[in-house]
Amino acid sequence: QVQLVESGGGLVQTGGSLRLSCAASGSTFSIFSINAMAWYRQAPGKQRELVAGITKGGTPNYADSVKGRFTISRDNGKNTVYLQMNNLSPEDTGTYYCAASPKRTWLAESYDYWGQGTQVTVSS
Repeated sequence: QVQLVESGGGLVQTGGSLRLSCAASGSTFSIFSINAMAWYRQAPGKQRELVAGITKGGTPNYADSVKGRFTISRDNGKNTVYLQMNNLSPEDTGTYYCAASPKRTWLAESYDYWGQGTQVTVSS
C-alpha cells in the first residue's frame, strides 16, 4: 500500500502562485512500483480532470488549460511530486488530488492510490 499526503493548498488572488507537494510513503516495494504520479482537480459540480502528470523517468504531461502556467516535477529520492502553479485564475479553483500508478498512464481509472486532496481557491 502507498499513502499520499498533499500539502500547499490555500487561498490566493488572481495572478498569484501556489506550490503543491505530495509525499508518498509505504513499503519499499510499493514505492518502487510507482511509475506515474499525477495531479487531478475537481471543482464543484464538475468532473475530476487531469491537471498534470509525470512518469518515473520525468516525462511530463499537462492539460491544455494549464500549459505554460503550471510545472510538475518529481524527486524520486524523496518520493515527492510537486506542482508549481503560476498565474492562477478563478477557473483553477478546486480540490487538487495527488495520485500514483504502477503504470505509465494518464487515465484516472489506472491510478491505484489517491491522496485526501488539498483545496485551492483563487479569488477574482
